[in-house]
Amino acid sequence: MTPSPAVGIPHDLEPDLRLIIAPNPGPLTFWGTNTYILGQGPFVVIDPGPVSEPHLGAILDATRGDISHILVSHTHADHSPLARPLAERTKAKTYAFGASRDGMSAVMRALEASGHGQSSEGLDHDFRPDVRLVDGEALETPAGRITALHTPGHLGNHLCFAWRDVIFSADHVMGWATSLVSPPFGDLTDFMASCEKLLDHPARRYFAGHGAPIDQPLDRVRDLIDHRRLRESQILAALESGPITIETLTPRLYADIPSNLHPAAARNIFAHLIDLTQRNMCKASNPLNFKSVFERL
Repeated sequence: MTPSPAVGIPHDLEPDLRLIIAPNPGPLTFWGTNTYILGQGPFVVIDPGPVSEPHLGAILDATRGDISHILVSHTHADHSPLARPLAERTKAKTYAFGASRDGMSAVMRALEASGHGQSSEGLDHDFRPDVRLVDGEALETPAGRITALHTPGHLGNHLCFAWRDVIFSADHVMGWATSLVSPPFGDLTDFMASCEKLLDHPARRYFAGHGAPIDQPLDRVRDLIDHRRLRESQILAALESGPITIETLTPRLYADIPSNLHPAAARNIFAHLIDLTQRNMCKASNPLNFKSVFERL
């Protein structure tokens, strides 16, 4: 596989595993969504991707329409919307943790209910799996056993999938970027716990939702944990100088990235501040929201 694989063409990754890139490249999707095809038929498809007739056609061509299971890691609009059209064409069932708001923590539900969260744009609100998966549940498929690992953080309903000696890490662990954690649908407290959880599931390789395979996956997970802890220490250091807003803090902490990415970076900072608030390390002006003034405790 080349560093920038061609879109819409199956790429052999390993025995019984192929990749098709969806035609949705961007700053948050890298070269596009990775759709994985497992087995020799009937096939298992992981993350069909966004609605796209060319991508649907590419999946059907690669599988000859012979699909037994359609697995969805989470319900962001670049991962799940094509699941239903693919299921209708193949009669395969869809499998996922649940709908877009399933798996949200009580803190994030309260934030959303208060009207002080973020827009739910980017979520696939229409998706409902035919079969709901719980943490640790194993599916017996023609491609072999696949185990669902509930890894909330990027989204409350996020799943990773363990197969053979590899894990499909979706958007929780990627090699080219850190995962976006944007409240109230993203929860940093959950994200950190999910990273620790993956350390207890050794794997030879990760196949992410975007970007290239990760050949040293546990090192990458540790790097993500360290990155978040470093960002936390930077935020706490900034709070030592007095109360501050996210608007002021973002350009200070993310001076090394293009300004068009600052809105996403600001959501990551908000995630950290909510986590710190829950741990009684800082406090926010009431009610807790993106415009709050935060100060150190």
